[in-house]
Amino acid sequence: MKQVLLIITLVLILSFNIFEIDVNKEKIAPGIYKLSIGVIDKYTPFSLSSVPPKLDAISKMGEEIRSIDIDRIIITKNKRGCSVAVPLKKDEQIYGFGLQMGSFGQRGLKKKPIVNDHPLNNLGYSHAPQPFYVSTEGYGILINTSRYTTFLCGTENRLKGSVSKLGEEGNAKIEASTEELYKSKESNNYVFIDIPNSEGIEVFVIEGTDVKNVVERYNLLAGGGCLPPIWGLGLKYRTKANFNESQVLEIADYFRTKQIPCDVIGLEPGWQTATYSCSYVWNKDRFPDPKRICNLLNDKGFKLNLWEHAYVHPTSPIHNSLVDYSGNFLVWNGLVPDFILPETRKIFGDYHLKLIADGVSSFKLDECDNSNITRGSENWGFPDMSVFPSGIDGEQMHQLFGSLYLRTMNDIFKNINRRTYMDYRSSNLFMSSFPATLYSDTYDQKEYIQMICNASFGGLLWSPELRESDSPEELFHRLQTVLLSPQSVINSWYLQSPPWLQYDKEKNNQGLFLSNSEEMEQNVRKLMNMRMSLIPYLYSAFANYYSKGTPPFRPLIMDYGKDLRVRDIDDQYMIGNCIMAAPLYGNGNKRKVYFPEGIWYDFNTNKMYKGGQDYEIETSLHELPIYVKSGSIIPIAKPVQSLSENTVFDITCNVYGSNAQDFTLFEDDGITYNFEKGDFNQIVLSIVNQKGIVNRTGTFKTKRYIIEKWNFIQ
Repeated sequence: MKQVLLIITLVLILSFNIFEIDVNKEKIAPGIYKLSIGVIDKYTPFSLSSVPPKLDAISKMGEEIRSIDIDRIIITKNKRGCSVAVPLKKDEQIYGFGLQMGSFGQRGLKKKPIVNDHPLNNLGYSHAPQPFYVSTEGYGILINTSRYTTFLCGTENRLKGSVSKLGEEGNAKIEASTEELYKSKESNNYVFIDIPNSEGIEVFVIEGTDVKNVVERYNLLAGGGCLPPIWGLGLKYRTKANFNESQVLEIADYFRTKQIPCDVIGLEPGWQTATYSCSYVWNKDRFPDPKRICNLLNDKGFKLNLWEHAYVHPTSPIHNSLVDYSGNFLVWNGLVPDFILPETRKIFGDYHLKLIADGVSSFKLDECDNSNITRGSENWGFPDMSVFPSGIDGEQMHQLFGSLYLRTMNDIFKNINRRTYMDYRSSNLFMSSFPATLYSDTYDQKEYIQMICNASFGGLLWSPELRESDSPEELFHRLQTVLLSPQSVINSWYLQSPPWLQYDKEKNNQGLFLSNSEEMEQNVRKLMNMRMSLIPYLYSAFANYYSKGTPPFRPLIMDYGKDLRVRDIDDQYMIGNCIMAAPLYGNGNKRKVYFPEGIWYDFNTNKMYKGGQDYEIETSLHELPIYVKSGSIIPIAKPVQSLSENTVFDITCNVYGSNAQDFTLFEDDGITYNFEKGDFNQIVLSIVNQKGIVNRTGTFKTKRYIIEKWNFIQ
């Protein structure tokens, strides 16, 4: 067998012509290496990243564990572009490639992570494509390119033949077959990567102890995870697209009157004078005084979010200034700004700063992905042949457009020392530190849950939405999932009233409410109050994301990688270090839940479950399907109607089981970047001799968390 493997390896090396090309190797940080050949593209995801890596935090993780032999990674240059081959072990599984839907474990599949507004058929197309995957062996492979890249992830495609001499320009010439190669499945144990149209390539190899450790290193390389403003973790409600000022205020009053927590009101396209493409000018017929509605909403405890896309309408005040700083093709008759250029970012940013000064707290970027691939006659978007003033082409700009926009907008908020939490529909690599969640127009509940898991492999945050439903059960299952995600969004852009008053779209818009609408409201109130009670826990999970790179929402494979059962589980996930979510989907209020090692407690009933087993569990419509592992301290806050820098949380600490591990609350003003300068507290909650202990350290002057009591659950 060793002889067969030696022959296979030799064939692979010769076929990829590694002897003809020098591979540069550079250590970036402990456990992170960069391999490169040829002339690298001027613009890559890493070169365009505006946030420096957290190298100190990576160093504190310790020296790397050699989880992959870097010398066995084969990188070549050929007439087509560049190619990479990475060996796979027999039982190795891989995950990633961005915001994938339709698959979780990616081994055996062909993936082409290309940005597309309508992902389908499990081809790799995605709102957030990433040429990056992680392995159960404890390493990640990142291709630092915005070119359309294809991955053969240990597929049945095999190399054929042996090599006796080299063809033209260093390409291998195959002259004879090798019987051993055909007989052995080891030829499938490679990830073959094709990067066409590239004169050179950089490959980042990220090593670690397990999948989570690798992802943490990647996130720290990207600058650490984001820490949203405290209000970003509350509920966001998007109003109907054509609502005017009085209708928006009526919805705001509804939430406060019914005492249903809500923090953000989102306006859809109708707030502007022109959309598709956008003017970014308030429609004075609907909103005669923009500052007034911002102030009125703020007085009621709401932040305001505005929908837009980045294609600039001819009537926009910034159109003429951007003509020379945009691509040579239009979208919906609007300019496509080249956000690589500082001039573009300044023009676009300065104008949006005026909207922020009026009282706008965040923005939603729509249609920043590409519809060229699957929409046929409905095609929109700029073509790959587009040329931009910076020199980047349309192919690369498609992959980067949403990320470049988000960086532009985030810089505006950071320059005025105000945190934001935005929505966008397209992302790429090295976006972990940017405070925004991805969304899409898809609406499959099972895929929504899977996408929460898949997003975490690449430092992305995905938030499902609730719109209409076919039944009360479906509505509440969707709402439960929404409340167990990085951002809770009710998107009523085509609904006159909240969907729990009438989940049928047509009846909703006719004003025909359900006969049990009050009961529906009561259940919604209970669920949203449960989300609000978890805000201190969630905020601390995001603080760990910021400082340690640990995804706040992540699949079980990251925490329980030694358990082979979790390798394929894509409908359960961890929230922070202590809580496991198992959202419901399909018919009925029961589902099978697998519990990893240890003892677990139902958050609603305190019933215990033994790890390593499946259980069928029923969850009521007004409960969240979450479970707490034994040894956890969970801070539970008294629910509030909205969140701000003045919010004080009254907390009960629930202690589950024995040998409770310390829990650290993160305390700051919740709205500025002062925490980056050290203005925060860490509050360590611990158990000593069956007694709760609170230890607060730091420089932040205000107490946001008041620990009122301890509740021991055995």
